[in-house]
Amino acid sequence: MRKATVKRTTKETDVAVTVDLDGRGVAAMATGIGFLDHMLDLLSRHSRIDITAKATGDLHIDQHHTTEDVGIALGQAVKQALGDMKGIDISGRPFLVFKAAFAHDKIGTFDTDLVREWFQAFAMNAGVTLHVETLYGANDHHISESCFKGLARALRAAVAIDPRGKDEVPSTKGSLGG
Repeated sequence: MRKATVKRTTKETDVAVTVDLDGRGVAAMATGIGFLDHMLDLLSRHSRIDITAKATGDLHIDQHHTTEDVGIALGQAVKQALGDMKGIDISGRPFLVFKAAFAHDKIGTFDTDLVREWFQAFAMNAGVTLHVETLYGANDHHISESCFKGLARALRAAVAIDPRGKDEVPSTKGSLGG
């Protein structure tokens, strides 16, 4: 079973995330940030990964710590659920290229610069190499959705076990992540 639960508690946040990589895309989000919940719901549905995320944080300051820590915890949960990484297409080497321009500072109450912050936290902790690029768009909400949906579709393919290589680590080195 490729499932994992990660709990992350700091002075700023308390986050619990559960994933099932072989799920149906069932989502249950309660981060206290409506727009982030919406993006995570979209991620779950389009990746077919079941995701539960609950968070409390210092939202009286801003949404940065909660957004980042949810990205960290979700990344760690995905990495744990991947186990030995046999039969999948993930490098284990974290990296992010993020090229998406937002016209405004906010989407509702959500700071648009937190979209990149979330992707950075997720990529570094999941051990994935991500290239996120929005070629065009005028609506910041839709641009953000395209970033999360693109990740979802890429994860859906990358975590699927290739039956022809289910017992092999897909690397000429014989190992991933180092």
